[in-house]
Amino acid sequence: MSTLTTQQKSDIDKLWTEFWTGGITNPLTVIEQISFLMFARLLDVMETTGERRAERTKKTFQGRFDGPNDRRRWKNFKQLPATVTDADLKKGTKGMLQVVRDEVFPHFRKLNGGTTFAEYMADAQLMVQKPSLLVSAVNMIDKLPITEGDAKGDLYEYLLSKLTTAGINGQFRTPRHIIRFMVEMLEPKPTETIGDPACGTAGFLVGAMQYLLETHTSAKGKLKSENGETIYTGDQLEPYRKHIQNGMFHGFDFDSTMLRIASMNLMLHGVDNPDIHYQDTLSNSFPEKFPTQAMGSFDVVLANPPFKGSLDAGDVHPTLTQSVKTKKTELLFVALILRMLKNGGRSATIVPDGVLFGSSKAHKALRKMLVKDNQLEAVISLPSGVFKPYAGVSTAILLFTRGGKTDHVFFYDLEADGYSLDDKRDAIKDNDLPDALARWRKRSAKKDTDRTAKHFMVPVKEIEAKEFDLSINRYKEAKHEEVTYDPPKKIIAKLRKIEAEIAKDLSQLEGML
Repeated sequence: MSTLTTQQKSDIDKLWTEFWTGGITNPLTVIEQISFLMFARLLDVMETTGERRAERTKKTFQGRFDGPNDRRRWKNFKQLPATVTDADLKKGTKGMLQVVRDEVFPHFRKLNGGTTFAEYMADAQLMVQKPSLLVSAVNMIDKLPITEGDAKGDLYEYLLSKLTTAGINGQFRTPRHIIRFMVEMLEPKPTETIGDPACGTAGFLVGAMQYLLETHTSAKGKLKSENGETIYTGDQLEPYRKHIQNGMFHGFDFDSTMLRIASMNLMLHGVDNPDIHYQDTLSNSFPEKFPTQAMGSFDVVLANPPFKGSLDAGDVHPTLTQSVKTKKTELLFVALILRMLKNGGRSATIVPDGVLFGSSKAHKALRKMLVKDNQLEAVISLPSGVFKPYAGVSTAILLFTRGGKTDHVFFYDLEADGYSLDDKRDAIKDNDLPDALARWRKRSAKKDTDRTAKHFMVPVKEIEAKEFDLSINRYKEAKHEEVTYDPPKKIIAKLRKIEAEIAKDLSQLEGML
């Protein structure tokens, strides 16, 4: 549930419209620009907190600004006029637009030199040209509850929900509740390393962080927001805080705007220094630039990789094409994820249905590799409307562990996810996700044998016999309900009675004429 009020959502919608009428119509650019301004405000909040702590403890504070009066700080530049005259500029007086564009953004680029943050902020720039639009945006963001625990995350989710079109490479935002379901199936631990080879706006990494906060908060650590929502402080994560901040989360994408949003999204969810990089993870350069992350280093990989990306076959790393000779990105990504995992590392990955039953050599080779050389644990069939309005493609979640041995595979036919399966995606009562999670946790090869149910286990020998076909319809059996009919004499008697009633009604009608 969101901690944003209806009024706050309305304010965000109004701000969005102002960006649109101000000439900034690309949703990603709008989110990016709002993100930069939110970040500027949070930097100032962090600076003020550090100054107060230093005052209290009498220790020196190494801030990010030149003291309280630095005009690059949010609290100072938000009070400036929208713009000033040329005469004022010559005197050194600047308006808000000039300060944010010429001083705040260059300052962003110098922060945390050499870290991931510097990498994705290197080409950050203010796209707002209208002074009045900047003032509106700053005033609006100043009112939003981004300093509260969960509120900034909910604000970000609300902004991201406005990305309503799939990208040209087939990437689209994974709904928050599907991410949550996948994370809960894998149950990541605070000691583990988590990656996403096509991270987009970092929804899976954020989902994993939220799961850790909720599962590692003591009773005392649970706080209530003004709206009555529970805020999870993650107080039991303290021993792992350094690992969480610096070494736990790794994401890659080849859309630089997405990466900036991903990094700020993680930062706003409490991960200060996420390892987020510009990289096509299918290419030859991935193992060269990031040898550790590219080969056997992850405990957990969560992904919804692009399904129809255009691909330069010559640039794909040979360790992938040796396993699966194909140009299809959806197959290569599964092979890549297997390569990225440690032995015993596990993944939940969304794939298009074609991966489950495709008849090409590459499709069969990939499925055989999953089943014979690794441990394929589950195939969760998703309804085709899950990714609307972005796309209507039919998909499934594959759960697998690198290495090990497949004995049985858990299948679940998920027909409803709690939302209507049309473009509106309105909340509804029907929701199989809680049941699917409960059945997964209690799965039993001995008990889950009813092939007419939504869930069942299939032995590996049967999967091998069907050329490693992983489509649930190959194993599910239709439920035949025995229909009982009345004896013929009884049926004839009923018909005669109906016939008599009709004749009586006709006689009555005749009498009225």
